[in-house]
Amino acid sequence: MSSDEIAIRVQGLSKCYQIYDRPQDRLKQFILPRVRPLLGKSPRNYFREFWALRDVSFEVKKGEVVGIIGRNGSGKSTLLQMICGTLNPTSGSIQTQGRIAALLELGSGFNPEFTGRENVYMNAAVLGLSKEETDARFDEIAAFADIGDFIEQPVKTYSSGMIVRLAFGVIAHVDADVLVVDEALAVGDAVFTQKCMRFIRSFREQGTLLFVSHDMSAVQNLCQTAIWLHQGQVRQRGTSKGVGEAYLQYTLQEVYGSAEKLISVGQDVPKDALSAQPEHADETEKVETVDAPILEYGARFSVRDNLAQAKGWTTGAAEILSVQLERQDGKDAASFEGGERVCLRIRAKAHQFLASPILGFLVRDRLGQDLFGENSLPFSSASLTPVNAGQEFEAKFVFRLPMLPNGDYAITAAVADGTLHANVEHHWLHDAVIIHVSSSKVRWGLVGVAFESVSLIGCEEGK
Repeated sequence: MSSDEIAIRVQGLSKCYQIYDRPQDRLKQFILPRVRPLLGKSPRNYFREFWALRDVSFEVKKGEVVGIIGRNGSGKSTLLQMICGTLNPTSGSIQTQGRIAALLELGSGFNPEFTGRENVYMNAAVLGLSKEETDARFDEIAAFADIGDFIEQPVKTYSSGMIVRLAFGVIAHVDADVLVVDEALAVGDAVFTQKCMRFIRSFREQGTLLFVSHDMSAVQNLCQTAIWLHQGQVRQRGTSKGVGEAYLQYTLQEVYGSAEKLISVGQDVPKDALSAQPEHADETEKVETVDAPILEYGARFSVRDNLAQAKGWTTGAAEILSVQLERQDGKDAASFEGGERVCLRIRAKAHQFLASPILGFLVRDRLGQDLFGENSLPFSSASLTPVNAGQEFEAKFVFRLPMLPNGDYAITAAVADGTLHANVEHHWLHDAVIIHVSSSKVRWGLVGVAFESVSLIGCEEGK
């Protein structure tokens, strides 16, 4: 790949911190390494090394959207600070092209004694804007931040949310080529977070984005690829969906510890698994909805069993045998339109005694966003139904199938044992069932609603 196509190139990047157990060890480290050789003694260090990053290498193409995930302390913030130039690496190199705007730790780059206005001008200058350019954009920055008269007050009087508002207002108006966002949106209120997400979605159409978050749905929604950092090293890089699923399994294993061992099962879902075309010949055929009063949506659902190719993990204590979606009106089970009553059946088998078995599911879109789901716990907690080793058991979920926009969807199924706050996922399968929706007229949102009627009438003036 030519250098002109690369926005960020990281090669062999490492960062080591010196950890001192006592304050006097810093003084010893400053003096004694110079003195000991003069006394004929071998030099020694009075600190411990902590490698926040070690030998990290990757490239980000221009226009690419990359998610950075990992546990706290894995090196994510250290990596971003070095990419932004606020931290020097111990070894390795970083090459970037274009102006980089970053929203890193809360309040980083702000002087708490300066007013919001003064900090806007200071940050804009650091990012390469002249005073005249900042003057021309200040009103837009202030409107985006929407903190009112507080913009004339010292930043030390701001709440955490106000600091994020002001910081994001600046980076949104400096014409950056590369945008770096490090979990800062977690402290914003819902309205402002939505505003920021709209800006990010717009920015990714012409810029390069590095997005750090613990919200896997947000990463899969925004990012094409993801990098998983673990103990300062790249553990995995690939599609945001694949990396997110692997990270989910890892974090759950960390919660269980040595009590349960999660073993990966299944194969990678074929690339065309979530884009397979329905087998019926006429994809544009309009099907009448089940209930006459609702509007005609003309959707056609193709449901395909993908259990044999599904991947996930298992502890060996229980196994999902089948996941089936059935109509409740007696019509052809292979044809769905949306809006009809359906039954999702999940059948499993226990390989050891389960005191409080739980079966559940999630329906996700192609970006991995959770649309809806349920489990048997709310309905079985009042009267527990333990199962013995070798026994099969089944959960039935009856609901009205939503109106889904055009696209591909997957049903994730799981069997667990325990309570709401303390349970073990014994078998988890991503993409157990694939749903393809074609010829849908649902145009807005993630899930459509079965509208009974839509009308437009004129109103008399003043009424």
